[in-house]
Amino acid sequence: MKNGLYIVSTPIGNLGDITHRAVETLRDSDIIVCENPKHSLKLLSKLDIKKKLISLHDYNEELVIEKILENLKNEKVSLISDAGSPLISDPGFKLVRFCIRNKIFVTIVPGVSSLISALQLSSIPINKFTFLGFLPKSKNDVVDFVEILEKSDSASVFFVSRHKILSFLEILSNKLRERKIAVCKELTKINERIFIGSSDEVYKEFRKSSKNTLGEFVIVVESNKIKANNSSFDLGLEKIKVINKLLDKFSLTDTVEIVHKIGNIGKKSLYKKVLEIQNEK
Repeated sequence: MKNGLYIVSTPIGNLGDITHRAVETLRDSDIIVCENPKHSLKLLSKLDIKKKLISLHDYNEELVIEKILENLKNEKVSLISDAGSPLISDPGFKLVRFCIRNKIFVTIVPGVSSLISALQLSSIPINKFTFLGFLPKSKNDVVDFVEILEKSDSASVFFVSRHKILSFLEILSNKLRERKIAVCKELTKINERIFIGSSDEVYKEFRKSSKNTLGEFVIVVESNKIKANNSSFDLGLEKIKVINKLLDKFSLTDTVEIVHKIGNIGKKSLYKKVLEIQNEK
């Protein structure tokens, strides 16, 4: 390992998800920068790793950079978050940017990400998606947030705390009643559960038990199909029917090639449209 900064992903729940490379990197590091040392100690203890831990938060990031500057140049420093992939709604951006600007070696040790896991489990088309971070705190900001979801021509994925999950689902059931959503609870943990359906259906399911609101949540909201469809060229109903039949027999790539040759349509726009049709099947 070179001296410098290693961005290391850790499990979001199931400890079995940590990679062999992540364990090796943490063991070979001289210092580990983390959010909450008490929280990280639980993971490191189970891995039988004892290292110096330095707490990093949004409010102390500049101080930490100054404190560990010589370590970054002369030692191996790992950056971890409380869970999952660092920097995704977690501190660390300023540290990484500083290292890159000052030509200090930086690399990634990839692993689990709750937002990617939620997208994969959602059964919502995710060839195009937008990550929106955490649900805002103020009511006015939540109103603006829902308006973004309502108009978005891509799938949206974001985090919601257990304290806000039920009230927010009620808002969605009123504003986006028929829009398909997926609420992913406690991913990779014993109580993992995925709620999929219209926002109204999911809200009603949540109300059946107070236990449903316990845990950590990632929500995926389907795109505004009307806007999404209007954003690409219109093939017409007859061509869409033909494409659907072709997709039953051929791969996406082969279907695009066939329609391209027969219809003399540009491949780039056609591929995007055929992908949309495939995702709707």
